Formats: sequence, structure tokens, C-alpha cells
Amino acid sequence: MEILVRKGIGLILLLFAVSAISFMLVHLSPIDPIQAYVGADMIRVSGEQREAIMHYWGLNDPPLLRYWSWLSALVSGDLGTSMVYRRPVLEVIGERFTASLVLMGAAWVLSGLLGFVSGVFAAMNRNTWIDNLVRWYCYTLSSTPTFWIGLLFMLVFAVWLGILPVGLATPAGIASDQVQWMDRLRHMLLPVLTLSVTGIAAIALHTKEKLIEVMNKDYWLFARARGERGFTIFWRHGLRNVALPAITLQFASFSELFGGVVLAEQVFSYPGLGQAAVEAGLRGDIPLLLGIVLFSAVFVYTGNAMAELSYRLIDPRMKKGRRS
Repeated sequence: MEILVRKGIGLILLLFAVSAISFMLVHLSPIDPIQAYVGADMIRVSGEQREAIMHYWGLNDPPLLRYWSWLSALVSGDLGTSMVYRRPVLEVIGERFTASLVLMGAAWVLSGLLGFVSGVFAAMNRNTWIDNLVRWYCYTLSSTPTFWIGLLFMLVFAVWLGILPVGLATPAGIASDQVQWMDRLRHMLLPVLTLSVTGIAAIALHTKEKLIEVMNKDYWLFARARGERGFTIFWRHGLRNVALPAITLQFASFSELFGGVVLAEQVFSYPGLGQAAVEAGLRGDIPLLLGIVLFSAVFVYTGNAMAELSYRLIDPRMKKGRRS
């Protein structure tokens, strides 16, 4: 209970700081929100019309007053109205986050499993071709941008082989209620694959180093002396010791995952929260941008909190150590 209260207070302070800094940065940005709002028809907008638009969206008010108004509405659960989508911000975020959550969830599970298994195999076969292959793969992909991987997959699987769609979440020209789940799955594959392969490196290298440390412990050497080998010795003496750091690292990777999904959705034109964030930033949609920033902060903070809570849940020694 104590840790939940502490985490709750920390989250409130974090959201306040993030919202204030984000509002200041958006206010100081060179993007004209009126021009971004009107678009190509800006040359036809008269001075009176421009003033009317600024008055409608409250852009004539001083920055502190605008921030205070936004903050007061936030307390009552109102994130404002999006200037781009002309809909409540909460409604836009909820719709877009559902699409992004499927991508991030699938990529998070896939990269975690593949990274953990790769790290275990590399450690158990240290200084062999398997270890060299995993290390080469991790070092190469850890220095490769997500958007470049996405473009490469698009070129290979969509353009050359033609077995997967180029982008979007559903086939073009088909109503959403007529789209089959198989079509949605095919459109998800390339973004999920892009996010997964770039997320394997960290968990694989971390798991390998932790398992090598365990393999040098006395209880591991004693178990080998008793004749235990392969999967048996790993299951009895290695899994729990390397699973805890791997779970913690995977939960803490929510920030990298969210950053990656922004780029992946841009590359594949996937209508998720990342694409909405880019559009809000480029078109000066302050209410939507602040809403997405707050939502992403909650998302990342929740991931870190879940990592800490899961560690305490799986390893009761942490609770005992704290009480003693």
C-alpha cells in the first residue's frame, strides 16, 4: 500500500512537470497554429477571420491563463478538443491508442520471448558460433534506426515479394465493418516485426550477461559436478535468477517501445497514437499534443512501476529485506 501511494504521488508530480514543460515548448515553437489549422486556404483568410479563429480557440489569452484553463479542465476530466480532428481529445486518444496497443503488446511479448531465449542460448553456448551469431545480431540491430528497418521490411516483403501490404491498418476502399480479422493481422505483421527485431538486442545481451554470472556461481558449478547439464541445470538453477532482471528490463523498455511505435506508424501509415502525435506536433494542435504527452508519460511510468511491483511479487526477499 505504501508503495502505491508513493507511486501515485510521483505520477502526479511527473504529469504536472511534463505538462508545464510541454506547454512552454509548444508555445515557443515557430509553428503558427492558425496557419496549421487552416492549411492551404490561409491566403483566403482575412484578418477578422483570423482573429475570430484565435478567439474561438483561446489563442489570444496570455500563456499562463491558457495553461491554467487547460489544467482546470483536466482536473474535471476534460482534455479539450482537438484542432485537427475536431473531436474531444480523450476520444481521439482512446481510438488511436487501441490500435497502437495491439502493435506494442504483440511486439513487446515477441521481442521479450525472442530476446530472452537468444540470450540464454548465447550464454549456454558461450564462445561458439551461436554466441557469435547472437552477439553480431544484437550489436548490428542496436545501432540500426527503427525507420530504416521498417523501410527495409517494406521493400522486401511488400515490394519485392508482394506477400504483405505496404501499409495502413486495413485494406483501402473497404468499410471497417467488412474487414476480416485476417486482413487486420496481415497489415499488422510488418509494424510488429519492425518493433520486435529492434527490441531483441537489449534483452538478449542483458540475459546473456546475467546467466554467465550465474554460471560462475558455486551452486551452478556444484550442480555440474553432480552431472546436471543442458536444460535441466538451467531450469533448476538459472531460470529464476535471469528471469527477474529480464522482466524488469522488459517492463522498463516501455519508453523505447513507445518511441519506436511513433516511427513505425509513420513508415507504414498505421493510424495509431504515434501518427496522431506527429500530426498534432506538425499542425500545432496543442490540446491533442498535450493529451498525448500526458498519456505517454502515464504509459511509461506504469511500465516502470509494474517492473518494480513484479520484482517484489516474484522475489519476496525484497520485501523482507526492506522490513529488516
